[in-house]
Amino acid sequence: MVRITTGTYKGFDSITMESEHISLTTVPGIGGKLVSILYKPTGREWMLDSGHRALRQPEYGSSFSDWDMSGWDECFPTINACPSMIDKDMSLPDHGEIWAIPWDYTMDQNTIFCSVRSPRLPYQFTRRVSFPSSDRIRIDYRADNLSDQPMPFLWVPHPQFAITEPTRILLPECMEKMMCVYEGLTLKREESYTWDNVSRLAPVVTGDGRKFYYEGRVPAGWSGLYGEESGNYLIVSVPRDKVPYLGVWMDEGKFNDRVTCALEPSIGYYDSLDMAVGNGTARRIPANAFFEWYLELSIGAGDWCHRINKFSE
Repeated sequence: MVRITTGTYKGFDSITMESEHISLTTVPGIGGKLVSILYKPTGREWMLDSGHRALRQPEYGSSFSDWDMSGWDECFPTINACPSMIDKDMSLPDHGEIWAIPWDYTMDQNTIFCSVRSPRLPYQFTRRVSFPSSDRIRIDYRADNLSDQPMPFLWVPHPQFAITEPTRILLPECMEKMMCVYEGLTLKREESYTWDNVSRLAPVVTGDGRKFYYEGRVPAGWSGLYGEESGNYLIVSVPRDKVPYLGVWMDEGKFNDRVTCALEPSIGYYDSLDMAVGNGTARRIPANAFFEWYLELSIGAGDWCHRINKFSE
């Protein structure tokens, strides 16, 4: 049984979808931001809220870190600001376009549909949120190229998960090393690190931050978080033929005011569309065509290992 209701969240129109185990809330007016993913049996809120920062309507083209730094945003068609790769005279803003502009939405008894069109480029981005079961969230994505030429893009989700206890970042055992692409205060950029040595976070603000990518295409399409005191876990899975790369962002107060971690399965490698076009990893949508992919979340508490076979490719 799924229940969908409308309401307000910090002054913005919101939509809440609830199952027996999960409550999810989105604010379509702020880039379709997912502001809450609550696991009801344990009361674990997975999304970082805005804290002391006001939740405001961002200005298109502004820096992502100037705003609320909360919830789950979609980065499309780039993360880092860069040339658009479609129009040589146009640049894409920080974290892409769609996080900063309002989305349209519709809903039925089981699904929330949100969509947005670029204010400057010929594409439409659509997201459909549903609950396949009471402890799973499925997010279906579609990007439509509305032009008469191929359109390259890069996509990652940017879910700022709240780290409220000692937490292990879970990866498949075969992904033994990750490459550092943002070094923070202590690591070296473009050096690979054994994941067991860098995969834990504590809710202690240090002023540090770092980001890793798996080098090349992932051998398995899942990643996760595990609370080592409570046993709460969250597993993210994607079809690795369509979403073949993975980044992990850890912020211990470098940009945010609290500790957060973003699991970022990626289309394109990595972060900047012009880089992904240059290295051949950007996805290209043919003229007047579309591309579809999905992401699933499995949320629970206790033994997370039994969920992996179900959510792995």
